[in-house]
Amino acid sequence: MEREEEKKKEEGSSYRYWVREATADAAPPPLPQKLTNNDVVPNAPSLGSLWNQAGTWEEKSLTKWATERLKELLGSVGSLQFSSGKAEIIDVNRCVGDAFLVTVRNKKRVGYTYELSLKVEGEWSFEDNMKKVKGSLDIPEFSFGELDDLEVDVKLGEDKELSQQLKQRVRLDMKQFLDPIRLKLGQFEQELKDR
Repeated sequence: MEREEEKKKEEGSSYRYWVREATADAAPPPLPQKLTNNDVVPNAPSLGSLWNQAGTWEEKSLTKWATERLKELLGSVGSLQFSSGKAEIIDVNRCVGDAFLVTVRNKKRVGYTYELSLKVEGEWSFEDNMKKVKGSLDIPEFSFGELDDLEVDVKLGEDKELSQQLKQRVRLDMKQFLDPIRLKLGQFEQELKDR
């Protein structure tokens, strides 16, 4: 039996194992090659990249575009008139998250998750005086297809001249920004789907 094992060692084994170091008999690493239009199979699906003609799985980040587009759309909400005042979204303080396009089995799927904070300024009439109010509309995490569940948290600046009654009225009024924000986010979702 020992003789058979020695004979196999001399002839060389067909068994190969993982080689950690490059040796003379190891295969060279593959070199990347750029695909051309000639490499494309005719009538191949147009979704995804040339290298993924089977359409198995491909993920592409759309975060940069999405962040810029969200800031642009939300900055264009404009001002709202209320019974005793008006307010306007001045700036997008915070727009953090990610957006992506995934191709799975030759079907395109998009998604995103974001958090927002919008700077708001306005004026309210209270006891025959106009009071300037600054604050923010914070929208905690929201995702694709969940706009009906969107919530906004109104935070007001630390102004000691504002009474609790006026602060309560301002918070209620500012929550009315939720509908125009929801419309802009709906527009964003549609543009994301069309990409």
